[in-house]
Amino acid sequence: MSFLSELSQLLPSTTPNREVCILKAARHLELVEAANRHFNLSRISGQREAAIKHVCDSLIPWQLFARASHVVDVGTGAGFPGIPLALALPQVRFTLLESTQKKARFVQSAVAELALTNVCVCAVRAEEWLRSHQAELITARALAPISKAIALFAPFVRAGSRVLLYKGPDAELEIQQAQREAQKRGVQPQIVFRYELPDQAGVRAIVELAAVDRRSQPSPNRPEKLPSPTIAQQNPPRTIRLRVQCCSPASTGLFCVATRCTACTSFR
Repeated sequence: MSFLSELSQLLPSTTPNREVCILKAARHLELVEAANRHFNLSRISGQREAAIKHVCDSLIPWQLFARASHVVDVGTGAGFPGIPLALALPQVRFTLLESTQKKARFVQSAVAELALTNVCVCAVRAEEWLRSHQAELITARALAPISKAIALFAPFVRAGSRVLLYKGPDAELEIQQAQREAQKRGVQPQIVFRYELPDQAGVRAIVELAAVDRRSQPSPNRPEKLPSPTIAQQNPPRTIRLRVQCCSPASTGLFCVATRCTACTSFR
């Protein structure tokens, strides 16, 4: 079967711009297959497997990207998930970052052939581009473990960018292993979407990196600051010992030594 027929069977009916996605995503996979003979773009070789693990995996969580005006795909590789998402969401602008020059040139040629006017390809390291641009939504697929992604993206998350990471079935384990780095960087990873690929090809998750308000948490290296004492705490009551004559008829006339007599409610 061809990429076109595989995608016609596999792509969910709820995919926006579905017919265009099938036609142009199939052509994209053909370009990847041809380029793969000359340099390593993808380890996935079978047509159905490529349709599932490249295109379907990229497109199933499309709803998470639909409201953004600008999405930055970091380490796009052969153009995933950026190109399939750009096909489905033509109203969204996409910037695809790839530091490997050969891969970046391939993606640029694919974007040109597919006539994707909402896509820009930059052959630059993600850190360099992100330091000089404001990114509304950052995404990455098969980039790095969550702990390393946190170290890379934390400054931009705290500056207001949203980060969505495509992760595999071990997303929870990666989150646990990244807790120390997350606390250090002031970022909290959390799963916001789960899905299963067709043909039982695996479970996937989208992990969002969210900024944590450090002002509301005590520092791990410093005890939590206690609230300032009230005036009453600063000046605790003192026992004033007075010698007064009890006004009780039962009194023997002895003096009561206390702040108040236990036998009456007044002093003389």
